[in-house]
Amino acid sequence: MGLILLGAVGTALAAPPKTVLVLGDSLSAAHNIPVESGWVHLLGDRLTKMEPGWTVVNASISGETSLSGRNRLPALLAEYRPSVLVIELGANDGLRGLPLGPLRDNLAAMIDAGQQAKARVLLLGIELPVNYGPQYRDGLRAVYAGLAKDRHASLVPFLLDGVALKPELMQEDGLHPVASAQPLVLDNVWRALQPLLR
Repeated sequence: MGLILLGAVGTALAAPPKTVLVLGDSLSAAHNIPVESGWVHLLGDRLTKMEPGWTVVNASISGETSLSGRNRLPALLAEYRPSVLVIELGANDGLRGLPLGPLRDNLAAMIDAGQQAKARVLLLGIELPVNYGPQYRDGLRAVYAGLAKDRHASLVPFLLDGVALKPELMQEDGLHPVASAQPLVLDNVWRALQPLLR
């Protein structure tokens, strides 16, 4: 999926738009639903109405891992110079059962890069299905919480809170929300994101 620029286009006399850059995986790339139904597109619509002067760049790619996101981020920061960086990565690392140490290192490097580029950083945590076992699931949860605390980043502990355990809100794969659930996902993000827009 290519980059999608969302938000109103200002006049030539308007101030340059302030940018929210979303770097994520299929949960942010509108997997198997219309792009305009995805939570990131809905965020662009909400910003247009509630926070004029802000725009959204969705750099999310289905299948993205923390390592591939880390590798792509420097060029994205240089191109878009975001005021806010939203990182939604780790689900594909977790689903593959990859070690948590490298995941933490990759997320930490992305947070550091965003902050060094003078962006405020919002980290979106994910949870894995229960069959991955409590030790791995608790460890993954601790990665997000620990990084947010250590790096002074904002945190949504679980992106799909209030959604993931309701079968009617999830696609048949049990991993991705349906279109009608995307506003709920956006609400989870918005509570932590809105203070970063001030």
